[in-house]
Amino acid sequence: MGKLISQHAKEKRYEVFAVIDEVDAALSAADLAKKLRGADVAIDFTTASAVHRNVESCVAAGVPLVEGTTGWNDSRADIERIVMDGEGAFVFGANFSIGVNLFYRMAEHAADLFAKFPEYELFIEEQHHSRKKDAPSGTALKLKDIVSKHIAKDFSVSSTRAGNIPGTHRVGFDGTADQILLEHTARSREGFAAGAILAAEWIIGKKGFYEFTDVMDDALDQ
Repeated sequence: MGKLISQHAKEKRYEVFAVIDEVDAALSAADLAKKLRGADVAIDFTTASAVHRNVESCVAAGVPLVEGTTGWNDSRADIERIVMDGEGAFVFGANFSIGVNLFYRMAEHAADLFAKFPEYELFIEEQHHSRKKDAPSGTALKLKDIVSKHIAKDFSVSSTRAGNIPGTHRVGFDGTADQILLEHTARSREGFAAGAILAAEWIIGKKGFYEFTDVMDDALDQ
């Protein structure tokens, strides 16, 4: 993801100010802030265990942060407090693909429709490459939150980890007579990188704690 984002940034004639990699893993938040100071925005696709330090560093450096890492939701309240107390800027997403975020809206509309027909049972399936550590994916959990606004009955969320699958998500409604299936399949990680750059352009000049859905809302309102 880092290489793809760097490539997209350069194609849009943005300067890559700094690259933070494994060599910097042991840096304290204060030392990392020194490396980041002067950048317009930072984009993070690392690991859940690094998110807390990276947020502290960006807030201390006065650099808005686009957070693409998943698996840190249990720390959300603490992360939000750091951002808000430090008057920082933070935008995160379970998935930065523009297609996936349109898929969220389709899934919510479908759940609203099927909520009126309890004979249909809902299920969510997701597939990713074998190197992805969190399961279910952040996208699947986001889909669960979205459809649960309309579907009160508990439902299955299943995960597969195999090979090099970029990401596939399905929301299904199964009845005795038929099955309706909504599916999003990522062909590559290009869409995630493009969405991250879009979020980076959007967050500059703002303060606060946002989701990528806020970025999409603005794009759809234009």
